[in-house]
Amino acid sequence: MKILLTNDDGIDAIGIQTLAKELQKKGHQIIVVAPNKEKSASSHSITIWNPLHVQKHSENQYSVSGTPVDCVCIATEILAKDNFDLVISGINSGQNMGEDVLYSGTVAAAIEALLLGHKAIAISVNEYQNQNFLTAAKIMVKLLDESIIQFVSDKQILNINVPNIDFDKIKGYKITRTGHRKYRNFIHQQKDPRGRDIFWVGGTESEWSNISGTDFSAVNSGYVSITPIYPKFTNEDSINELTEFIENRKL
Repeated sequence: MKILLTNDDGIDAIGIQTLAKELQKKGHQIIVVAPNKEKSASSHSITIWNPLHVQKHSENQYSVSGTPVDCVCIATEILAKDNFDLVISGINSGQNMGEDVLYSGTVAAAIEALLLGHKAIAISVNEYQNQNFLTAAKIMVKLLDESIIQFVSDKQILNINVPNIDFDKIKGYKITRTGHRKYRNFIHQQKDPRGRDIFWVGGTESEWSNISGTDFSAVNSGYVSITPIYPKFTNEDSINELTEFIENRKL
């Protein structure tokens, strides 16, 4: 299979390089197109006010001076010219569960691939330090061996989150919904050396709602979470009510 790899942690991140090596061992043809530095929490942003630069690091490995979505766009039109079967975004350093999917550059890259007409998967490991990327890479290889690609379509990506444990300690797989979390003390105010106020965005440890059937519940119990995601932004349930509201008023 021809696979395009990208991420939001950057071209040199251990996660994407570990995944590339494991996929290549199985005979997959890999092209890596990733940001030239970390772009975590860049969501679905694109670069429109500055030119983008592409650097070739080795055969089929390129970095882009932009966001993960920029990488997918440049890869599909220029570097890979749509000549691939699947886009995998990751392995991300840290989970992408619950509301994280809205902030994540990793998930956004997979969604951009979907919008451009390609099959796409996002994969993350549930830890920010001392990550066991090899476990997540083996999980991805195993799922591809079992033809999970049949469930990746023009209607959805798969968002996979893997517990940060050894491969042989994984309890299994669960199909999940996105969970919910709350941040505490999200904005930190400090002073710069000149006494001016500065603000840091980023809270203390998040508080997850341990709701059955969610990505967090599965990963927290030692299971791999697989969540089908489709970015449909219209609430169909409200169409008829709003239509009746407008039609019954002289606006």
